Amino acid sequence: MINAVLVFNNSGQPRLTKFYTQLDTAVQQRLISEIFTLVANRPSSSCNFLPLPPLLAPSKSSTATPASSTPTDTPTLITYRHYATLYFIVISTSTESPLALLDLIQVFVEALDRLFENVCELDLIFHFETLHAVLGEMIVGGVVVETGLEKVVRGVRDQGKILRRTGNTGGRSAGLGGGILGGFGLRGV
Repeated sequence: MINAVLVFNNSGQPRLTKFYTQLDTAVQQRLISEIFTLVANRPSSSCNFLPLPPLLAPSKSSTATPASSTPTDTPTLITYRHYATLYFIVISTSTESPLALLDLIQVFVEALDRLFENVCELDLIFHFETLHAVLGEMIVGGVVVETGLEKVVRGVRDQGKILRRTGNTGGRSAGLGGGILGGFGLRGV
């Protein structure tokens, strides 16, 4: 299961934070800060997998449900990719394949690149609804439901057509279109 998907810029500013497990806001903020610090301080020659920091270890809070206390539901792994100015990070349980998660990140970035035609960080800031739509096509409730690039892009474009018909008459569908600034492309750093 995927517990969270995070996107940061090189300065540590979150561009996307999507949690699939319930955490207190204060814990989320500490977690975001700690994960960025861990990932940003790694040399580029290091692997893209990290063990879970102590902050993310299973909590002793009373909000834990019996299902979340099983070993397979406990988050244990951070998987990330760094593309030019952005870090794409997935926090997952031990039941997810780290290589499959790298592929998931790659498809996520490629889908954004196709939808924005050379995506850049500003596209993610000003068209966050498209960012969430792409993620929603790929992950539902922490479970990966689609990794086919064409299906993901088609699903998001279809959502844009629906939005355009229901009130967006400005020519461009909500959040879809070309990125006008230099993009971060698909070059892994």
